[in-house]
Amino acid sequence: MADIHIEEFYRDSAIALVQLYSVFPRRINLFVEDIAGPDEPDEFGLHRPRHMACFGALLWLEEEGLLRYVDTIRQEALDQAVLTRKAFIRLNTPAPLDLARELLLPEPGVPEPEAPLPASVRQDRSTWVHVLRQSIRGGHSPTLSRAMQAAFFAPAGN
Repeated sequence: MADIHIEEFYRDSAIALVQLYSVFPRRINLFVEDIAGPDEPDEFGLHRPRHMACFGALLWLEEEGLLRYVDTIRQEALDQAVLTRKAFIRLNTPAPLDLARELLLPEPGVPEPEAPLPASVRQDRSTWVHVLRQSIRGGHSPTLSRAMQAAFFAPAGN
């Protein structure tokens, strides 16, 4: 089992990347509260560690070239955030079918009812962004961690 802060990092990163993908190429304000949940600063104006960990994850994603932003809004949000070309391409890349099976996600070409899916839908459901969305919806931290590791942190060539 991974350390809880690493599982939270994968979750926060996945949610942020999927949010940015859903509005790409438009720039948005990416609020920590929308990702990690509400947080009230203490009497000294300091946020809880969970909030700061999420904010740190967003800053790290920028440092690693997965998103860009114009400025920070205190420690509340990234102003005018957008995916980088690198992240956009990766999220659009087809994920391995065996990974969907391993993560127990619905396979992209297998519809719920017996009617076959159109090719465009099958193609959309085969992408990394779809794997991440399904993993987020599933709410199982190890599944989401494995999906993020495979999507963004696997050695080159995998």
